[in-house]
Amino acid sequence: MARRRPLLPALRAAAVAGAAVAGAALVTAGMATSFARGVVKPERRRTEGIRILGVNDAGDRVMLSASPDALLPGDYSLWFWQGAGHARVGEITARTGTMVTRVVLGTDFGDLRRARTGRFNGWVYLNPRELGVPHENVTVPMPVGAAPAWLIPAEGGSDRWALHVHGRGTRRPETLRGVPVFRDAGFTSLIVSYRNDEEAPPSEDGRYALGDTEWEDLEAAIRFAVDRGAREIVLVGWSMGGAVVLQTVLRSPLASFVRGIVLDSPVIDWVETLNFQGDARGLPRRVERGAFGILAAPWGRALTGLHAPIDFARLNVLERAQELRIPMLLLHSDDDGFVPSAGSRHLAAARPDLVTLVPFDIARHAKLWNYDRDRWNGAISGWLGALGLTD
Repeated sequence: MARRRPLLPALRAAAVAGAAVAGAALVTAGMATSFARGVVKPERRRTEGIRILGVNDAGDRVMLSASPDALLPGDYSLWFWQGAGHARVGEITARTGTMVTRVVLGTDFGDLRRARTGRFNGWVYLNPRELGVPHENVTVPMPVGAAPAWLIPAEGGSDRWALHVHGRGTRRPETLRGVPVFRDAGFTSLIVSYRNDEEAPPSEDGRYALGDTEWEDLEAAIRFAVDRGAREIVLVGWSMGGAVVLQTVLRSPLASFVRGIVLDSPVIDWVETLNFQGDARGLPRRVERGAFGILAAPWGRALTGLHAPIDFARLNVLERAQELRIPMLLLHSDDDGFVPSAGSRHLAAARPDLVTLVPFDIARHAKLWNYDRDRWNGAISGWLGALGLTD
């Protein structure tokens, strides 16, 4: 007769196994919640991933750890002290396996000699004054309230306007690089802000909606431009600004004024982009799937703070590619590192009749102008000319 397994040890083993499963589920749920919150909650503290190793006696060279950003050719902003310090750096003059030396073009504020960490971005210009052209500070009435914008008129005036839309977690200066090529083509530029970007008023929930609500602010900016005499508009979007632009032309009746779209490093498909970012962080796919569930479900609002769940199907421009009607220029680098270029390539393949893709290979995210401004400007000016949108 077979001996029965003692009941108590079996129950204990089952309890331990159950606790392990429950613990793993809780860890997964916690990681998914953290990832989901990070997607929609505006960042106020940026990661400074570059070590500042020193400044030479003359103050015109800075030594940095050899990160992918620090090794890029071109001119960039170097932020330090969590945004309390800003310098502009240029060409690389020396490098080793672990260190790169760059020219310091100028320090706008803060003491670079005392800084120990920093971060790169592609701004370079902090204010329209640095472009050496007239500008006006204006206020655009938006659904969330009055939002600041910069108006840079074309020389002699123009009914052609370019509206420049910055990306997630950044502000208006990001787009100033794009103004000169449009001004040379005879465009007035309006550099806009939108909800939750530290300049415009916040939304009710204080959360990004990944373009699902921000497009209403761009629609308001189009209305502002039309009221000021704009008749032909080009929308220029950077990173998440690209998603905002695309939602605007798909959902706003004012899209009838839009003659063209220019997007730099745009988010075309949020699911692909967030999976890419989760993979880069080493997150298991079950965590990524859990994050999407939290963001998309009504019950997830209690965890994310969102006023309404994210409709990822509505935001997926690849699935809606046949609805597009406006010529589009995409500029994207295959080594982007933050927003994969596959979305831009897929959209160009889906709509070759409308979409022109100019690929880069080593320019990183939203730094294509910095890496090769002649190619960036030339692509835009040539494309505008082909559409008959130059003076």
